[in-house]
Amino acid sequence: MTANQNPAPALSAHGARIPLLGLGTWDLRGRVCADMVEAALRMGYRHIDTAEMYDNECLVGEAVRASGVRRGDIFLTTKIWPSHFAAADLARAARDCLTRLALSEVDLLLLHWPNPQIALPETIGALCKVKRDGLAHHIGVSNFNVALIEAAWKATSEPLICDQVECHPYLDQSKVLAACRRHGMAVTAYSPIAQGIAGGDKVLARIGAAHNKSAAQVSLRFLVQQDIVVIPRTSKKTRLSENAAIFDFSLSDSEMAEIAALSRAGRRLIPAGFGRPDWD
Repeated sequence: MTANQNPAPALSAHGARIPLLGLGTWDLRGRVCADMVEAALRMGYRHIDTAEMYDNECLVGEAVRASGVRRGDIFLTTKIWPSHFAAADLARAARDCLTRLALSEVDLLLLHWPNPQIALPETIGALCKVKRDGLAHHIGVSNFNVALIEAAWKATSEPLICDQVECHPYLDQSKVLAACRRHGMAVTAYSPIAQGIAGGDKVLARIGAAHNKSAAQVSLRFLVQQDIVVIPRTSKKTRLSENAAIFDFSLSDSEMAEIAALSRAGRRLIPAGFGRPDWD
């Protein structure tokens, strides 16, 4: 993907069109954050992911405006931290996110981690109201296991369009993926290159060599070929281009199976966070 290339293809979920490739902004700060978001948008990215916990929403909003890309062409996601999951707190936190972004609405608002200290129906009800009030076009969850996905759907009056989870070749998320698909939800993969580990993998490198691609590109392709949205985070503009060049090749069935076998390592990189769910 270059400045003049078409944006990545999008995945449909309950009326949302989610670009299969986005830029994750966790741990991006200062001018690096603003520069990377602006560069990604100018390059052709149309999906940006942030969160109130990342403490960079102001910079993301600044970069969106500086990019010159029409706001309606950008799919922007932010996430509410679990300490704000009580009904009144969630509405206020959502408005605070918009203030920092200097936007009237986001495309997708997620619950960042489950919070067992606050009844899920209360939080989901508040999230639905935020959507009805026009602060978010779509809503969803993050780091929810299968049981929590089912509980959220029982509590919701609005469609939940995605679950954002750690997902890469070393971690089998087939149960979560199946649960999401039962409900017409997308799965968005954070850490899709396993925080750089995939870039040094010999199996992925060998498969990549057959396609003139890097091991990291194979890791991303493995996911998007399953209609899993990927939001790799990078602080290097050269990586933006590399991460985007994943839609001009396909992996064979045998290559997909070989990559899937890497998940036997069961390597989870992100420890259970605020809600400490029992992972599937």
